[in-house]
Parts: sequence; structure tokens; C-alpha cells
Amino acid sequence: MAERTRVIEVVPYNADWKTQFYNMKEMITSYIGDLILKVEHVGSTAVEGLSAKPIIDIDVVIESYSVLPAIIARLAKEGFEHQGNLGVEGREAFQRTFADGHMKYHLYVCPQDGKGYLEHIALRDYLRANEAARNEYQSLKLKLAQMYRYDIDKYVDAKTKFITDILRKTLYR
Repeated sequence: MAERTRVIEVVPYNADWKTQFYNMKEMITSYIGDLILKVEHVGSTAVEGLSAKPIIDIDVVIESYSVLPAIIARLAKEGFEHQGNLGVEGREAFQRTFADGHMKYHLYVCPQDGKGYLEHIALRDYLRANEAARNEYQSLKLKLAQMYRYDIDKYVDAKTKFITDILRKTLYR
């Protein structure tokens, strides 16, 4: 099962997150680069200026699920455990089974037309392009991190309406 956040901590944007992502991308590409289309930095750490939990979200994009068995096998050899979709359609989660020297991250393998991937990109790109929405989301996240400091489920649930509203404006017009 995915590692659960014990204490919700939202910190100011850190320009080093971009460097951290590129280092992780290099690592992942060295394992499965010939099987994938691309590696994307998603989530709040991918939005310059946005406060976030200091956890990098990574989407590894594949053409189709036909390559997933080979990816699972290769990542297993490199110390990643396949966790399934964890209840989110269009993404397969992987967790590192040992410390690898990188900051904390979530690794997902997603088909290029998968709901999980498309929503990640739509939200990221909208927040990158819209300062007012970015500021509103940041305020919401900071408030919720205080309210639900020890309850990740309530923190995530309380952000759902904001995210869904953005996805309605972008992906589901």
C-alpha cells in the first residue's frame, strides 16, 4: 500500500523541486526509457510559485497497457513495488522498497489517454497559466493543512471541489 502521509505539511515553492524531478526522470528513464513515451512532472511541485507538500508526483506515460507487464518486471528489479491503481482509473502506482537518495516522490505509470494522466496535466497546466487560481489553490491548501494536519483523507477530500471545478473548465467542457 502507498506510504501514508502522517503529518500534512505544505511548504513554500522550492525551485530545487525541478532539479529533483529531472534527477528522478533520469533514473526512471535509465530503467524503462525504451518502453515509455515520456516522463512528466505533475502535482503542485510542478507549478512554479505554488506551495506544496514536498513530494514530487511523477507520471510515466505509456502508449498502452500492453507494455505494463514489462515495466512492472523491470521496475521490480530496481526495487519498486507495483501497487495497482489505488482506486484511481488510468494510473498504476509504484513505491520504492528502499531509500534511494531522492526526496519523497510518488511514481505513476499512465496510458497517454488515461483519465489519471489527462487530469494531472490539465490541472497542472491550468494552475501554471492562471495566477488567480494558483493563489486561490495555495490559500486553500494552507488552510486545509492546518485544519486536517493529521488526516490526509480529509485534506484530499476538501480539495476535491476546487480541482473538479478546474477540470470542468478544462478537460470536461
